[in-house]
Amino acid sequence: MPNTNNVKVKDIYDYINDIAPYSLQESYDNSGINVCFKEKNVENVMLALDITNEIIDEAKEKNVQLILTHHPVIFNALKNLSDSDIAVKLCLNGISAVSAHTNFDSAKMNDILCEKLGLKQVSPLAVENGTPLGCICETEEITAKQLAERIKSALGNTVIRYNIIDKKIKRIAVCSGSGGSFLRNCLAQNCDAFITGDVKHDIFIDAHNAGLCVFDAGHFHTENIFCEYMEKVLSERFPEVRSFTAESNKDILSYEF
Repeated sequence: MPNTNNVKVKDIYDYINDIAPYSLQESYDNSGINVCFKEKNVENVMLALDITNEIIDEAKEKNVQLILTHHPVIFNALKNLSDSDIAVKLCLNGISAVSAHTNFDSAKMNDILCEKLGLKQVSPLAVENGTPLGCICETEEITAKQLAERIKSALGNTVIRYNIIDKKIKRIAVCSGSGGSFLRNCLAQNCDAFITGDVKHDIFIDAHNAGLCVFDAGHFHTENIFCEYMEKVLSERFPEVRSFTAESNKDILSYEF
């Protein structure tokens, strides 16, 4: 039978815009269509958190027309081009790239993260320009060690960094990615704990002194949930397109214990 698939990059973009409107992205962001071969039919969509050299090699091997990522492949302005640049490599291989970054963070990411962690949302962690950011959740009383084990099990972490506090945890703030700047919001809303990633030393010290337990679950692991979610909804919306998460979509960091 002839291939009747006429799905284009713009069709995928428009669907993402329906579930995570690009109007929600932060002013510094560059979510959306970063590289586009607009006339090509999309038969294979590969999901990843970021585009690495390994991701491009896998895309070439698997005849991928579109890579959909959370983080944009072009974030800052490109003032010159080199064949070593990831975006240029995509162009040379005829592969389009679409990202859903801060728009997805605002619309979906923390809802998915809270569900993964078995936490009940009660309110946003913060609201900026009318957009909710992060979540305040409640759970049964739990110790810091028990919560660390829950996070590790739910997200598949190699390691969780956290400071021990001498009290049970019930009210928990959640912000995927790099959320250390929301420490004051956590304290203002009387949270016992804060789950995020990329936590700097000074944030841990300030939290420790304020009696707040902060869990650094890593940027990769708190946001890699994007891939599983998008693979599912794209497969449902575009059954004629093969949507799958890259085998090479991995935390690039190694850990010694």
